[in-house]
Amino acid sequence: MTRSQLLITVTVMLGVFMAIVDMTIVNVALPTIAGNLGCSIDDAAWIATGYILAAVVVMPLNGWLTAYLGRKTFYCSAIAVFTIASFLCGLSHDIVTLTICRMLQGLGGGVLQPTAQAILFETFGPRRSASAMAIFGLGIMAAPAFGPVMGGYIVDNASWPLIFLINVPFGIVTFLMAYWFIPTPHYIERARRQIDWAALALLAIGLISLQYVLERGQHEDWWSSNTIVTLAIVSGAALLLFGIMTARDKFPIVNLRVFRIPSFSLGNIILFLVGFGLFGSELIVPLFFQSILGMTALDSGEALVPNAIATAIAMIVITRIANRVDARIPLIIGALFAAWANWQLGGLTEQAGMDNTFLPRTFLGFGLGLMFVPLTQLMLSAVPREELAGATGLSQLVRQLGGSLGIAIITTLLTRETAIAWSELAGGITRANGASVDTLVSLLSQNASVIAYDFIFRLCALLFVFAIPLMLFVRRDPTAVAGAAARPLAEAA
Repeated sequence: MTRSQLLITVTVMLGVFMAIVDMTIVNVALPTIAGNLGCSIDDAAWIATGYILAAVVVMPLNGWLTAYLGRKTFYCSAIAVFTIASFLCGLSHDIVTLTICRMLQGLGGGVLQPTAQAILFETFGPRRSASAMAIFGLGIMAAPAFGPVMGGYIVDNASWPLIFLINVPFGIVTFLMAYWFIPTPHYIERARRQIDWAALALLAIGLISLQYVLERGQHEDWWSSNTIVTLAIVSGAALLLFGIMTARDKFPIVNLRVFRIPSFSLGNIILFLVGFGLFGSELIVPLFFQSILGMTALDSGEALVPNAIATAIAMIVITRIANRVDARIPLIIGALFAAWANWQLGGLTEQAGMDNTFLPRTFLGFGLGLMFVPLTQLMLSAVPREELAGATGLSQLVRQLGGSLGIAIITTLLTRETAIAWSELAGGITRANGASVDTLVSLLSQNASVIAYDFIFRLCALLFVFAIPLMLFVRRDPTAVAGAAARPLAEAA
């Protein structure tokens, strides 16, 4: 790794780590924030929802904004917005102001991941893309494990505004490094035409409505809610019109033509399924630890650290073999590891301890680490470098939507399966041995929850298995190394 590559890598990974940790660090602090600001947990949940709503809108615009502003200006602007919004979040004294500031923060944070991925892929070039994607993957896979730990520690030992204010010094350092070290490649041309405000409005309305439906559907009882039904229709209509307008536009704000590349299209389908299973398992594991095993938020966060370490080890392994084996081999092995791990987690009981979860969680982390690098290589290897920024934005959006859909379906199934298990268990229970009604209800509730969690774990396992046949058909373009990004960005700038 050259000095230029090292400096660029450190710069973009600081931004990625900062953005991802901030998405997860807030979750453990929601009860404290709600109590201090005098609002309900439901109102406080908008702190997390608002961030995601803003982030999904800006993700697909990554390519267009990069070309319109220039890479350095765009990336520095995103860091500045994120940092200023973090400062304002820390100063907020009511839930409305905090939610608005979090949405502003999401506009900055939503582009840090796809932009960093494009920069790294271009910086290292196709021949060393495995190393680049391993570094990027380590950040996006490991950072979520540290967010809850940091959040729990800060809430327990300081005050909740610090979870936002801690971003400020890191944001300033990252901004200065980006200004000094991030180049703007000559092949990224600035747009010379007017902004298509109608298309932009349709995209924003469609994605915000869709994300709202996925985020709030379970809470509002899905199709029994007029709001959810209306927004689902609005989302479908807006995105359909946006797709029609984009197909007719020679210079669209979102380049959907990148889906003409078979490996990119198929890779995104796999990414959607993997995102479904990944986000789902990442949601229910901490919930299982806290609600069934009785762990604190900090303890459950610490319990996820071995998962992050296993991911890091897998990333190191994959960089050693990436150019020596068919990329589909580690991809399929990783999916099998993830499937086995989730299936084993589906056998847990309320008497389980850390020793019962350590091995499955470690295998899950290792499997996900094996999957990320080859999948990203296969997806991006044939994408022309001038389209890379847009492609990474779209792939991050697909991953996010897959995760949001996974969380929406899994939370709905968790509620439904718990109710079904409760009904079945209650039908076979008679009051005996002087047990009180409260004791019986407590035991039934816990057993019903365990059955529901086990069902969801094994559903996630099946999702990884179902993705394997698709993995057999995704192939790397043999001409990609020679043509997609002929020279590394650090050399070409």
